[in-house]
Amino acid sequence: MTIRRPTEHLPFGEKRDPRFFGVDILSVSQFKRDDLEKIFEVAHEMSEMVHRVGTFDLLKGKVLTNLFYEPSTRTSSSFVAAIERLGGSVIQINNVTFSSVSKGESLRDTVRTLEQYSDAIVLRHPEQGSAAEAAYAATKPIINAGDGPGEHPTQALLDVYTIGEEMGTIDGLTVTMLGDLKYGRTVHSLAKLLTLFDVRINYVSPLALRMPEVLVKEIDEAGITQHETTDLDSVLGETDVLYVTRIQKERFENPADYEAVKDSYVITPETMTHAKDKMALMHPLPRVGEINPDVDEDPRAAYFRQMEYGMYVRMALLALVLGKA
Repeated sequence: MTIRRPTEHLPFGEKRDPRFFGVDILSVSQFKRDDLEKIFEVAHEMSEMVHRVGTFDLLKGKVLTNLFYEPSTRTSSSFVAAIERLGGSVIQINNVTFSSVSKGESLRDTVRTLEQYSDAIVLRHPEQGSAAEAAYAATKPIINAGDGPGEHPTQALLDVYTIGEEMGTIDGLTVTMLGDLKYGRTVHSLAKLLTLFDVRINYVSPLALRMPEVLVKEIDEAGITQHETTDLDSVLGETDVLYVTRIQKERFENPADYEAVKDSYVITPETMTHAKDKMALMHPLPRVGEINPDVDEDPRAAYFRQMEYGMYVRMALLALVLGKA
């Protein structure tokens, strides 16, 4: 994590939080619990402002670059909505095959070029560690929007915020993660972030897609109770938050391996009859069959509300990183 703080005179009385101002957002490991409390406090304020006035000029004059080397709908659009609702503007690069990257330009050169036009860069890249590489080269804040199977810190932040909003608390809950736990960067980051709370975590997946041992060990060392199984029914009744992930076809080199596991778990209305009356069903989306659309009308289905919460969290992060919260 690198801190970038441009020299400028602040208006009288204006304060900037040194935990966030000019800071790269690369990993959930950089956050403490009081950091989350601050982010969520600002996110709640952003929610109230959006519902009251829609847009405002907090980041007027600020420019954000969205640099996406992988396809993205939700994360990319969420950051666009976040900066524009705050009065800023965005340089949107969704398909690098039509950019200088196709000519062989390095990630470092691309980042150093684009930061000349903007105040921060949101980066998604297929290679683990790419966000850290970009941050090393850049002088403006880098926000990691997913680096291959590595981390997706802003997704984890919005996931924890969603849990708090839906359940009223985070401490004391049992969170069950279901699906692709090997390649799923969302569950990797979420599991790490949950170590800041008093929770129990269940992992449900095919054996070939288990949570990486190094992560299980790290979370165990943080004192979190964990349980691994291939059987959702065995843990569903105790689950407060069911976090479903898709089996990611793009992460498999052998198509046959994907076909063997793609339909391992499907959440249906029948499945939900065995769940608690008060629980949250979450998914980072997109889904490709692992949650039946008939479940959408269940009040416990939180995944579309989860997307809205994500905009508020990203608004909060942008405001904090750019020194305007």
